[in-house]
Amino acid sequence: MPALYIMIPAALLIVGVAVYIFFWAVDSGQYDDLDSPAHSILFDDQDPAHQAAIKSDPIERRDTGKADG
Repeated sequence: MPALYIMIPAALLIVGVAVYIFFWAVDSGQYDDLDSPAHSILFDDQDPAHQAAIKSDPIERRDTGKADG
């Protein structure tokens, strides 16, 4: 029984800190954009028209100046 006198206030303190951190994260914009990180893995990190790619294969990756369309 005496342990409850320590455990209940400690639990309330931990819950209070967790709620404070949650509201701080919401107010600071941590949850504003949840879709971009999930979609970013679908795109290549490197552009095929990058200079290093052009140097490795100049015939196939040459930029002709024409617009795609």
